[in-house]
Amino acid sequence: MSDPLPTIPSFRLDGRRALVTGAGRGIGLALAAALAEAGADVTLAARSDEEIEAGAARLRARGDRATATRLDVSDLAAVRAFFADRPAFHILVNNAGTNRPRPMQDVSEDDYDAVLDLNVKAAFFVAQGCARRMIADRVAGSLIHTGSQMGHVGGPNRSLYWASKWALEGMSKAFALDLAAHDIRSNTIAPTFIETPLTRPFLEDAAFKASVLAKIKLGRFGTVEDLMGAAVFLASDASALMTGTSLVVDGGWTAD
Repeated sequence: MSDPLPTIPSFRLDGRRALVTGAGRGIGLALAAALAEAGADVTLAARSDEEIEAGAARLRARGDRATATRLDVSDLAAVRAFFADRPAFHILVNNAGTNRPRPMQDVSEDDYDAVLDLNVKAAFFVAQGCARRMIADRVAGSLIHTGSQMGHVGGPNRSLYWASKWALEGMSKAFALDLAAHDIRSNTIAPTFIETPLTRPFLEDAAFKASVLAKIKLGRFGTVEDLMGAAVFLASDASALMTGTSLVVDGGWTAD
């Protein structure tokens, strides 16, 4: 008698609690929507009360489970209190971030602190707070960090952003090693230029737009929808053996 055919692991997230930071708009809101549609009970977190409340309301209107919680991830005391006040999450999307593009010779100390403190320091301690609570509650799960193709290559005028995203890649690999014994996985999603409110002003520059499209081999900018499947995959049992790696969603940019 032959062995039974294998069955695909579930992409469903029913019964799991997910936290998405920077969830007020753009990539964060899209990933929150993706996890909610897959069945997760999603908490949208950001500094912008109106945006996350509106986003959570839109998700609930279509029948999803979603709540909004104001959280400034750069306030580490607030981050500690946030995780202390609620049961463990099964899924973290570590998405809050910023960018101040300029040549390295023009970068100020304030620029440095603004980008690295949010993109690296805050991301580290949000992941730590989430993981500590998962360990305490004996909850297995998935940490997903919004990185960038710029965590795999270099380029002009964005030295701070590049530095932060390379750091995030290294942090995630180390998290994966530290947390594997607790059945907690850590991976990044590394997108190319995605059309969002944050990137739209840059993409309106004709010369910059042309230079970007020349490197994206599929010939178009990304959309937030291009990242939604990657997030559900990394959050679900379908990626159960993946940790310490990166899903590069870049239209072929880094293939050269």
